[in-house]
Amino acid sequence: MAEEARMKIILAPSFLKDQDKLIAGVNERFAERRNLFIDNPFHPILNNHPLHGEYQGCRSINVTGNHRAIFYIKDGVYVFIRIGTHPQLYE
Repeated sequence: MAEEARMKIILAPSFLKDQDKLIAGVNERFAERRNLFIDNPFHPILNNHPLHGEYQGCRSINVTGNHRAIFYIKDGVYVFIRIGTHPQLYE
């Protein structure tokens, strides 16, 4: 039996820069949510939804109650570009 293809995720330099500024515990929560995302990108906890305006063409998932991760999909690759609180990302 062929091995199932695993979802390919890339963390962009902008995402890694944002990650360095996160408060304690958020990186661990992102790792948990990333694993959930790999298993089911539309799990209700993630609230995966399209964005508009500055992030037109991107999508967002919930990491914590106030933290979001923004990504886009290109050629089947999920590219995470930003992570931060709702006000940091959208205001």
